Amino acid sequence: MRILIFHGYLLGGTGSNVYNARLAEALVGLGHEVHLLSQERHPEEHRFIDAIGDWDSGALRVRPAAGRGAAEGARCTVYRPDIGGLLPVYVADRYEGIEARTFADCTEEEVSSYLDANVRAVHELLGRVRPQLALANHLVMGPVILARGLAGEVPYAVKVHGSALEYTVKRDPDRFLAPAREGLAEAQAILVGSHHTAQSLWDALGDEELVQRTRLGPPGVDVARFAPREREIAEGAPRALAARLRRSAAAQRTEPVASAFARDELAAAEALERLHPGEDALVAFVGKLIVSKGVDLLIAAWPLVLERAPHARLAVIGFGAYRAGIERMTAALAVGDLDQAREIALAGRSLEDPEAAPRPLRHLLAFLDSLGGEERERYLAAARELPERVVLTGRLEHDELADLLPACEALVVPSTFPEAFGMVAAEAAACGVLPVSAAHSGLAEVSDVLARQVPGQAARWLSFPVDDGAVRALASRLCGWLGADPELRSRTRAGLVATARERWSWQGVARGVIAAAGGELEQLQKP
Repeated sequence: MRILIFHGYLLGGTGSNVYNARLAEALVGLGHEVHLLSQERHPEEHRFIDAIGDWDSGALRVRPAAGRGAAEGARCTVYRPDIGGLLPVYVADRYEGIEARTFADCTEEEVSSYLDANVRAVHELLGRVRPQLALANHLVMGPVILARGLAGEVPYAVKVHGSALEYTVKRDPDRFLAPAREGLAEAQAILVGSHHTAQSLWDALGDEELVQRTRLGPPGVDVARFAPREREIAEGAPRALAARLRRSAAAQRTEPVASAFARDELAAAEALERLHPGEDALVAFVGKLIVSKGVDLLIAAWPLVLERAPHARLAVIGFGAYRAGIERMTAALAVGDLDQAREIALAGRSLEDPEAAPRPLRHLLAFLDSLGGEERERYLAAARELPERVVLTGRLEHDELADLLPACEALVVPSTFPEAFGMVAAEAAACGVLPVSAAHSGLAEVSDVLARQVPGQAARWLSFPVDDGAVRALASRLCGWLGADPELRSRTRAGLVATARERWSWQGVARGVIAAAGGELEQLQKP
């Protein structure tokens, strides 16, 4: 079957990028022919891609990917539409070779130009490859691009990821509600990662008919890549990865990178060399370094963890504009400057975006203000170890994360903003690593599934409430797990791995997308 997918962003990193890369790979593995539109600048780095198309010369040119042979008969072709120099995004980010600007900061003319360029590309592919089914990603602008570009000739489904809904459509409905509705109007099915996202979608669009076409379609886990490793291999993973990054950095001979968004392979290698899973209990955070991911709560909780587990080490894996805020808070706590920590908490998102109005991190403030007496002294004593016990690696690629996660004891997903699905939590579970997630939105739904398959004591450590007690609650979950007896930990890991393999394989996701695009809703679960 020939399947066209519109994504419009990259094919590496996190979130919807990983979703589309792994989905395309799974569809190819099932014998389908995939035509994927993205803005990926290095598609040849993905082994499932056979051919590459672009409009850089003014007309569509398709060539074989390096080492793949002829473009004819390609199993997966990736196309990069010519959208000019501007890529509208949902959250501030950096992209190679193009300016990325949030939809909110784009003019009507800029959004219209982006939309038209992609519609032209889709319409040309309609005549060229004759797709039989299609999938649009993101509430805007993917669905309306397919609606216009396919002109009703090809049935399509829509995969709603959280960012477009929460950061763009709901924040500016006057501008973006109409294109969202247009894109969904002709969709055979709307796939969401969780009931939470479904309800948020229904509330935002105010269309009761959407409920009848909405089905669960969470992301998947590559259970071949994300899997437990033999102890010796897992413990050696950080240094092995660091060595690869050092070789790559030496080969490129690039200058040190000064951007919070860019990948600095040498700095990442140096950070990874500080991780010693044979000696330390490693805990990871994986995600964008933005305020809504709640990493401030985890940093504040770490001295409480160190009081009871002094051998614990936190690896913060990710990139983003709030990295400077994280570094400032870590430094303030390490020298016992709670006043400075309070100022950082009061500044909130303005440290991520200087033009944003300060929005205090109220749960962090509540914790800092509650410290007193002997507890305060113990906390500050433990916080002195933060520079040694917290490691910021910067961005790691998805396959690199698959190598590193099995070396960890736990992973924390402390988001304070709704998440469509706890993808990184599911990946951690597949590796036998306990995911400790905020108890809301799609994260809670992943935790609930896992909780039914692990011992009751461990089930309590899978989630924590995001409220004024969040910092202490998070620390207590981590300390409970790190101090658990080996037999309980072994049974818990077995339950995590088995559940991830059964519930979240990419092959199952791919079959669900085909059913959704074909309108076979009876095969799909209602949220």
